[in-house]
Order: sequence, then C-alpha cells, then structure tokens
Amino acid sequence: MANYKTALEDRVPFGEKIAFGSGHLANQLFPAALGVFMVVLVMSLKMNPILAGLLGALPRFLDALIDPIMGFISDNTKSKWGRRKPYILVGATLSGLAFMVMWQLYPQNSEMYNFFYFLIVSMFFYIGYTVFAAPLIGLGYEMTSDYNERTRLMAVSQFMGQIAWMIAPWFWVIIYDKSIYDSAPEGARNLSIWVGSLCMILGIMPALFNKEKVDIDKDKLADLSMKDLAINAKEFFRGIKLTLKNKPFVKLCATTFLIFNGFQTIAQFAFFIIVYYLFNGDTNAAGTWPAWFGTISSVATAFLVIPIVTAISLKIGKKNAFIIATLLSMVGYTLKWWGFNPANPWLMFMPIPFLSFGIGGLFTLMMSMTADVCDLDELNNGERREGMFGAVYWWMVKLGTAAAMLLSGVVLHYIGFDESIKVQAASTITNLRIADIVIPIFSGILAIMVIWKYDITETKANEIKAALVARRTTKL
Repeated sequence: MANYKTALEDRVPFGEKIAFGSGHLANQLFPAALGVFMVVLVMSLKMNPILAGLLGALPRFLDALIDPIMGFISDNTKSKWGRRKPYILVGATLSGLAFMVMWQLYPQNSEMYNFFYFLIVSMFFYIGYTVFAAPLIGLGYEMTSDYNERTRLMAVSQFMGQIAWMIAPWFWVIIYDKSIYDSAPEGARNLSIWVGSLCMILGIMPALFNKEKVDIDKDKLADLSMKDLAINAKEFFRGIKLTLKNKPFVKLCATTFLIFNGFQTIAQFAFFIIVYYLFNGDTNAAGTWPAWFGTISSVATAFLVIPIVTAISLKIGKKNAFIIATLLSMVGYTLKWWGFNPANPWLMFMPIPFLSFGIGGLFTLMMSMTADVCDLDELNNGERREGMFGAVYWWMVKLGTAAAMLLSGVVLHYIGFDESIKVQAASTITNLRIADIVIPIFSGILAIMVIWKYDITETKANEIKAALVARRTTKL
C-alpha cells in the first residue's frame, strides 16, 4: 500500500474538524432520538406496528425525493456566504423546531388522529432536515483534497456523531421513569423540546466556523432563477445521470444501502428483545438495560472501532478496511444468539465489540471514499458536484431506510408481535431473535460482494489529484 504524506495546505485544522463534527452530531442525534421515540408510538400510544412503520417510512420517501434537488441547489448557489453554509443554518433551525412540534402527541387522541398529526408534521421536519443535511455532507467532501486527511476528517465527524448514539438510549430511560414523568407520551413531549433545541445549536456550528475550501468556476454554475427553471431542470437530471454513471460511486451507494438498512430494519429489535425476552415485558424490571446496551455500543464504536478502522485504512486501503469491519460485525450478530440470555443479562454486552464494526466502519470509510469519487468525477466531467453526490448517496440511503422502517413494522406484525400485551408468545420472541441476526448478516454478505471490485486505491486517488492540479494550473 502506497503512503503519501499529507501536505500542510491539505490538513483541516482541528477546530474546523470539531465544528464539522458538531454538525454531524446533530445530523446523528435526530435519527438516534427518533429511533428511541418511535418506541413510544407502539409501546405507550398503542399504535399498530404497521402504522408506526408507515410513519417511519412515508416521510423518508419525501426526504429521499428532495435530497438530489437540495444537492443541485447547494452545488449551484452563488452567495457571499458560500454554497453550503446558508442552507445549513436555515435547515438546522427548521428541523429542530419541527422535531419539537412533531412529538406533541396525547394518548386521549384517537390512533388515526395521532397518525396523521405525526405524518404531516414529520413531512416538514424532513424537509428542514434535508435542507440542513445535504449541504453539510457536500461541505465535508470539499474540505480537503487529500486521500488520508479525508478519512481523518470523517473519523472525527463520525466519532462525534457516535455521541448521539451514546446519549439517545437514555432518552428511553428518562421517558419511562415514573419519578420524572407521569407517562411516556408526556416524557416524549417534553424531551423533544430539549433535543430539538440542542440539535439546532449543534447544527449551525459548521455554518459559523467551517470554510469552503475548493475554488469553484462560477461561470459553470447554473442560474437558480425561476426564469431558467426549464434549463435548471434539464441540468438537474443531467447531473443525476452523470452521478449514477460513475461506477465506483454506485458501488458505494449500493454497499451503504445494504449495510445501513440491514441495520435499520432490526434497530428497534434490541429494545423489544431486552424488554420482552429478558424481562418478560416488564419495563420497570428492564430499567436501564436497553440504554446501557445502546450506549456501550456507541462507546465501542467511537473509542474502539473508528480508531481501529482508520488505522487499518491507512495501512491497507479503505475498501479492505471496510470488508474486514463488515466480517467482524457478522461475528457480533451471530453472538447475539448467546448474548441475549434471561439468566444473565450481562451477556448482552458480549457481542458489542464485534457488532460495532458494522456502522462504525461504514460511514467513516464510505464518506471518505465518496470524496475520492468526487475528484474522479471532476476529472471526467470538469465540474465540482459534491452536493449532488452527497444528495444522491443519502437519497439511496433514505429510500432504503424508508423501506427498512416499513419492513421492520411488517416483520413485527407477521412474527405475531402484539403491542397490547406485556408477555409475548415464545414463538414470537424466537422469530424476532432470528430476524435480528439473519437480516443484517445477509445484507452484509451482499455488501461485500458489491464492493469487491471497487478500484480507487490511494495510488489511483493521488494520480487523479495530480491530474486535477495540472489541469487547474494550465487554465491559469
């Protein structure tokens, strides 16, 4: 493996890495909190799991559809504040406010009233979230042109993002603590205000403190005026077509789709397995165990997995590091069968060091690899389109996440899960545990098959960078 020393001008100052990471903490805290809060819909508001699954899925389809549009707008914005930062500021504010309003749900309302209230407000939430997240991702791709510095930047951002997953499981404890709130819906209503406010503050940090490093040829940017709407539409679809013709990028999208959405499908299952299998449906007896499971998983990801994956990547390349991380995660999923044991709840922590390699390795490496792909695209097409690449990448993720949320509810329904009773049937629990293991392992195997022939190595990335530098120098 070739190793190139990162030039001083390609290094991202630590303060800027922290500011960018703060944005990713907000970006991760939203879905992390949603994953916990959504349990309230089924367990405390007694909503049918399929309806709850639809609430997780339908807004994400909208989110996925507008992602490429936001990427195109961000790529072609001309302002003295930059292409990305104004949207990051506005989007963080809108999504934070909508999150607060979204969880103002009451059990005395009918099931269908709560369903449509949540559905409508969550549409506004996801619009704001896309306005925030798509430019944030594009900003990260352009902050450095160095192959390894990109991995270091994404490692810091993912490390900070994991803080969200460390604290979010404790929202479950707070919401269900009778000494704090009389009911879980009341807890969700109150806590959502704190979470939304925190996400707003964290989300605006990149807008205030990060710099957009890449020089852009403004003559090549589309005019976003209504007068040129037809031209913009043509350029928008051309941009999507060019993006999807980039074979290495398509491999990254498909790989992420498989790993992340295999994980998302079973993300809530650990809560149900702990409560209904280890503690027979007694939420008081379950206490803080679900929270500790989520927190320890995130601590392992942040302090163990991300540093190890980053080091492996610097030694043997990003693709090889990803394959190793995915295989280790499969070991962890397999160990869950023995780890969830009613006789000894402490065993639930046994698989965590292996499990954490799945998501911890995925986004640290995939986001760094996507930045490399943006350079290849510029070499082939002469344009910088980080926003479009980031948007299409997350478009694929979000479409899959929408399907995963729906599939999660369908799985719960068809294995016989009954939200109205505390003690689930033995066959239901067994099938739930099997699904919790088999689904992510199967998706991991497919992901490795997809990424196997990805060919942007460190050597090739530096050749692309040198060619771009030579082209820019020639134009001067």
